[in-house]
Formats: sequence, C-alpha cells, structure tokens
Amino acid sequence: MKPHPIGAALSALLMAALAALAGRCADSDWMLVHDAARPCVPAEALRRLVDEVGDDPVGGLLAIPVADTLKREDPALPTRVAATESRVGLWLAQTPQMFRFGVLRAALSAPDAAAATDEAQAVEASVRPGPGPRLIAGSALNVKVTFPADLALAAAILALQESAP
Repeated sequence: MKPHPIGAALSALLMAALAALAGRCADSDWMLVHDAARPCVPAEALRRLVDEVGDDPVGGLLAIPVADTLKREDPALPTRVAATESRVGLWLAQTPQMFRFGVLRAALSAPDAAAATDEAQAVEASVRPGPGPRLIAGSALNVKVTFPADLALAAAILALQESAP
C-alpha cells in the first residue's frame, strides 16, 4: 500500500487556517496539527508532546519506535517478499504534531509540500540542513482509523479512556 500524501486540498485548507491566524500569531507561537483519523490520543501523550518540545526552535511530533519486522514487497512479484528491512532508528509518526507557526507556514508554502505524507515531512524538508522535528514518545493507544476494523479498536480504546478515573 502506497502512503497517501497530505494532498493539495488538505494542504490548502491548513494554509487557509494559517493565513487566518497570521495577524494573531507570531512566528514563534506553537501550532498543533491533529489528524481526525486519530481520535484516541491519550491526554498524557499530549502533555508529553507539549512538555518535551519545550523551547525547540522547530517543533516535534508524537511517534513510537517500530517494533515489528519490516518486509519489503518485491515490485516484480507483488505479495512476495523482496527483503527484510532494518527497523533500527525507525519510528511510526502520529498526531498531533507541534510546530512553530512560522516554521509550519513556510514548510506548507513550499512547492513540494502537497507531496508530503504529513506536516512533519514538509517541515523536515524546509529546515534542512538543520535539525528536523523532535520525536516524542507517543502511545500505542493513539491508533489511526484507516480500515473498517480500526473503528472497533478505536471504540474500545475510547470506552476505556472514558471509564478511567
């Protein structure tokens, strides 16, 4: 399955929101971008993001280290393994993602921003060769609802969160 880019429509929508905020926000103000497909973000993960990004000049994102073995599909023989990839240093990106207003606006204004699969990728490209966004420990409970079966999992997690004291 190919990753889905942010897309021109979503990028334009976010840019419109940033344009509306331009008169009210300084370039150094924080912006949190959250994907509605992740309805289960735990409050402690959100607090960790805000606390650990702190005074970072760029920002950061919730993410979890890859735990599964990664297999690359053979393009010549779909559904067949071509190789096993190293998972060392790989993280699964989550939302919310938190960036400085000016950094985010500049990143999403770049010509290739719509091809990014998330805002962090657009920011990465715009801040290079400097340091990219910080990786902040996310949560396995912060599931992404992509497939129909994900709805039941998300419902169970939300019910668990509602019953927690």
